[in-house]
Amino acid sequence: MNNLVKRTHTFPIFDDFFDDFFQRPLSKNGMNCMRTDIQEVENGYSLDIDVPGYGKDDIKISLDNGYLTVEASQEENKEEKTGHYLRRERFLGTAARSFYVGEDIAQADIKASYDKGILKLFVPKQGTNVKAKQYIDIE
Repeated sequence: MNNLVKRTHTFPIFDDFFDDFFQRPLSKNGMNCMRTDIQEVENGYSLDIDVPGYGKDDIKISLDNGYLTVEASQEENKEEKTGHYLRRERFLGTAARSFYVGEDIAQADIKASYDKGILKLFVPKQGTNVKAKQYIDIE
C-alpha cells in the first residue's frame, strides 16, 4: 500500500531559490568557484578554467612561492535601472583560485590563452627555481 501523497507547490518560482540556499555550501567560494578541468599530458598539465562573463583584461594570473593563482575581477555596472530583481544568480566581483604547481616552475614556462569564457593554461612538469611573484601574459 502506497501512503505517499503528491503535493503541489503554491509558489514554484521560489522552490529552486530555497533549495539552492540550503544546499549550497556556505563558503567564500560557494558562488564564485572557477570550475576547472586538469589533464595530465606527456610533458605537463593542461588546465581549462571556466571564467564566463569575464574578458581577457579582467583576468590576472600570478605565480608566487609555487602557487599559481588565477584571479578574475569585474566591477558592477552602477547604472540606474528600473524594476527590481526577483532572483539574481549571476556573480559580479572577484573570483580567485590557486593551484600548487611546485617551486621549480618558472613563470616563462607557463602558457595561457583565453577563448569564449575558457582560460587555458599549460604548466610543465619541470622548470627552474623562481621565488619572486610574477605575472603570466594571456595570449
